[in-house]
Amino acid sequence: MGRDINKASIVHSEPPYPVLEPRYGRIYIKTAFRMLPFSCRPIQETSKMKSNQEKVTLNIGGVRFQTYLSTLQAFPGTKLCRLTEPQAFSSLDYDSNRKEFFFDRNANLFEEVLNYYRTKHLHCPGDVCESVWEEEMAFWGIQGAAFAPCCGQALKKADEPTVLDEEEEEDVQGLLEQAQGNRNSCRARWQPKIWALFEKPRSSFSAKCLAAAFLFFNISICILSLLISSNMGRIYQHQKTNDSPKQILRALFYLELSCVLWFTLEFIIRATFCPNKKKFLMNPLNIADFLSLFPAYIEVISRVTSSRSLYWSSFFRVLYFSKLLKMLKLLEAPVMFRVLSYTSRSLLRETLILLMVFVLEIIFFGILVFYAEFIQEDPESFFGNLFSSFWWAAITLTTVGYGDIYPYSTCSRIIGICVALSGILTIAVPTALFYIKFKGCYDAAVVKEKVKQMKKTPPALRSSRKVPAIGSIAKLPGRFWCFGSSGFHIRSGPFNPTPAKVED
Repeated sequence: MGRDINKASIVHSEPPYPVLEPRYGRIYIKTAFRMLPFSCRPIQETSKMKSNQEKVTLNIGGVRFQTYLSTLQAFPGTKLCRLTEPQAFSSLDYDSNRKEFFFDRNANLFEEVLNYYRTKHLHCPGDVCESVWEEEMAFWGIQGAAFAPCCGQALKKADEPTVLDEEEEEDVQGLLEQAQGNRNSCRARWQPKIWALFEKPRSSFSAKCLAAAFLFFNISICILSLLISSNMGRIYQHQKTNDSPKQILRALFYLELSCVLWFTLEFIIRATFCPNKKKFLMNPLNIADFLSLFPAYIEVISRVTSSRSLYWSSFFRVLYFSKLLKMLKLLEAPVMFRVLSYTSRSLLRETLILLMVFVLEIIFFGILVFYAEFIQEDPESFFGNLFSSFWWAAITLTTVGYGDIYPYSTCSRIIGICVALSGILTIAVPTALFYIKFKGCYDAAVVKEKVKQMKKTPPALRSSRKVPAIGSIAKLPGRFWCFGSSGFHIRSGPFNPTPAKVED
């Protein structure tokens, strides 16, 4: 059918593959071609296969990586794909002696980049800053790539705006809207300064002094409220025989009125210069501030003299103590409380499910223990009705155990053990989930606050901080940090006390 292939046939101009008759068809020609040795195939096909299987060496920050050219061609248009082009040797940093491309980048992050070309799945290390990762992806030209599901969920949670971001965005948006409406007005120029003066006590020295004055008036009005409430009954017992207690009450009232006037001025200024009026009026603390202004004004306007009216007006004096929460602005506690509020709102669905399960457990165990005691027909039993059984189930589930109601029979006590264990499991598991959520949000909020403080710090103060000497080494478990003239980097492996030479 054909003839044998030898070296002579390759040297001469005769074709180096079998000559088949036309009747065998096209498919048989391809089959015979694939059965040939690699050296006997056409020169064009051989060079193409060699180029796809050719290895390329990459030196990333002193760490060498080897892969195939076909691997780098997985994503056209990226920096690694351009290494397969002929002009890459002249346009990029190529060492002809070592036959490698050099990139002064992070080798640990490049492992994930190279694995992305190999597996088509992009993963992000969990201990890498998000901004550093985005910068690295932008350098290699693969920004916008979809992450693997395992890393995508984590990054999605990390990108969720925290309560600090939401509040700041609303404040900034409100200020921008009002500034656009009144660009040339005096109010638009002074509004951010006055708002920061009243709401951000750490923004300036004047804000700190104003916060200290608010703190003094808050404590004073709370003390005056206690004095007025405690002496009111004694005053009305002696008001017909002795005028001195009534004079004391009048003096305390004038002091209270002066504090209320201060708080009224504060409330009007804050309401006038707030960025978001709706949010300001819906804030529970602001509502409490507004209602706490009524007791003093009611006594001034109506000239109340009866004890009944005074007792009714003194009910609002309880709201004075809500002003003590503003003392937390001077500490780091506002971040914690704002994160706590945000965490509670984000876990609202889980909280409702927990309450539903809790109510079902109360109904189930309450009915169970009621019939267990009803069967015994004990006259001394505390479970005379279902409401008493529900009360006992709720107290036992929360592991409070007042001891006012307790089961007598053995069967009811076994049910009580089951109720206590169910309560521990029902409350303990959601508590751990709430703690994990709260800790994650709080850590993120604290980091963002520190970043903002660093941005506000002048560059001269930043450069005055102590920097480790060149060649110094900080040991860490399983890895160590090497500080050099060009910065510092992590190296894994055994610890070597001899500092490595750093080439600039």
